[in-house]
Amino acid sequence: MSNDTERNERPAVDSVERALDQVGDRWTFMILRESFFGVKRFDEMRRNTGASPAVLTDRIKKLVANDIFAKTTYSAHPGRFEYHLTEKGKDLYPMIVLMMQWGDKWAVAGDPPLTLEHACGATLPFELVCADCREPIDTHSTNWPRTTGD
Repeated sequence: MSNDTERNERPAVDSVERALDQVGDRWTFMILRESFFGVKRFDEMRRNTGASPAVLTDRIKKLVANDIFAKTTYSAHPGRFEYHLTEKGKDLYPMIVLMMQWGDKWAVAGDPPLTLEHACGATLPFELVCADCREPIDTHSTNWPRTTGD
C-alpha cells in the first residue's frame, strides 16, 4: 500500500460512530428535542415522546452517563429529578436543527409543523457554513485527508 493510500484510508472507528454510540437512536433524539424545548422532567418527556417508561429510563441513564444530561433533585420526598442539558448536550443543538430541517424538506408534505426563528429574525432553512470563509459546507466542498494516526 502506498503512503498516499494509507494516509487517505478512513479510520476503522470515526467520530460519527463514536457520537452514535452516545446519541444514535430515535428515542434519544426525541428526548433531546424535548430538552431543547425546555422539558426537564421524566413524566413530561414520556408524555411528549411516547416512549415507554423502561425505554425513557434507559436513554436518560445513558445521557447522564455520557455527560449530556445533568440529573438534579427537585423533590426529596418522593425522590423526583430534573434533567438539564450540559454544555456537551447543548452542543447537540445544531444536529437537532439540521435533522429538523432535513425532515421539513424530505419527510413532511406541505408546510413544516414548526418554524425556528434566529435572534436576527431569519427563519429556517439555516446553513451549515465554514467558520473561516463562511461558504456552505456540503459533500463537494469538503474532503477527509487523514492527518493523525489511529
